[in-house]
Amino acid sequence: MKELTLKYGCNPNQKKSKVFMEDGELPFKVLNGRPGYINLLDAMNSIQLVTELKEATGMAAAASFKHVSPAGAAIGRALSPELELAYGRKNSELSELARAYVRARGADRMSSFGDFIALSDKCDLSTAKIIKNEVSDGIIAPGYDEDALELLKSKRKGGYTVLEFCTDYAPKKFERRDVFGVCFEQERNEIKIDIGLLDNIVTDRKDLSIDAAIDLLISLITLKYTQSNSVCYALDGQAIGVGAGQQSRIHCTRLAGNKADIWWLRQHPKVLALPFREELGRPDRDNAIDIYLTERPEDTFSATDKDRLFTQSFEFLSDSERREWMLKLKGVSLGSDAFFPFYDNIERAYRSGVRYIAQPGGSIRDEEVIKKANELGMLIVFTGSRLFHH
Repeated sequence: MKELTLKYGCNPNQKKSKVFMEDGELPFKVLNGRPGYINLLDAMNSIQLVTELKEATGMAAAASFKHVSPAGAAIGRALSPELELAYGRKNSELSELARAYVRARGADRMSSFGDFIALSDKCDLSTAKIIKNEVSDGIIAPGYDEDALELLKSKRKGGYTVLEFCTDYAPKKFERRDVFGVCFEQERNEIKIDIGLLDNIVTDRKDLSIDAAIDLLISLITLKYTQSNSVCYALDGQAIGVGAGQQSRIHCTRLAGNKADIWWLRQHPKVLALPFREELGRPDRDNAIDIYLTERPEDTFSATDKDRLFTQSFEFLSDSERREWMLKLKGVSLGSDAFFPFYDNIERAYRSGVRYIAQPGGSIRDEEVIKKANELGMLIVFTGSRLFHH
């Protein structure tokens, strides 16, 4: 297929919309549903992300995309007992690919609501069963097992978008886009993000473990397909907080750090023990947990909401409990798509457990940033490569 007509563009009033190839065939097949303009932007970005994650780590990878940026990205490592409870999934029920998607979806479940999914490997039944029960717009993968495809086709009353990516597709060296009638052209960003990019450690601390290195690679590859400015926190094989599309570097760091904090607080014993009603759907649980963790107790739930959501009364997290729990979050890796202009980013990242950082370097205040990292016992790698994506 060389051309595909779409329902509309970014908005319903932009009625005339299509995707097409000037040469050759489109690099995907529509197996089910009718993809939209934004769906396909998500699909074309996310499939690159998971392909590169698989290549860099050797493990199955998944991404959860919303509005052309990842809400989460991960490889298929086993879940800890705490994550099994927080994500509501057991390792014994999951393939490696399914674990990757459970992790990607679990990074920021509020942002992943209605996501577009990308998988690095052929979609199996284990992964399809997870996707079937999530609110999602569509999926792209290099293939599907027959039983997995039939299950996905039944989603959204038969209208769920399923795309099969052509793995032998080779894009042109240059890419183009039109903005306000002006044609832009640039060489594709084909920088290879691998362990060799992490050689230039500039801090006193030099002990970059293999696990931290993998997390740094995950953060950097995620940033390569995140709208800039952007920062990504990663831990244990997954993104745990993505701050996308901010004009200020510190705002990226705060946004991603706040998301990482919520991800960690969701694993607190009090949160895991919240007495939800058995019939309550996952989106309602996710919303309730987010409110529980981000609002003041007196403003959190009305009496009606408490009766609708919970079977009995419960305690809120105190400020001291939050602080004590956050002190347990350590060993987090952080990637930044551009240099840090001020050391306030380092201080904010440290509060969310960050101990390893990968950034391009090149700021006139690099020495101030390195000095602050040394004071805090953190490790910084200068990659020398900016990763802006627009």
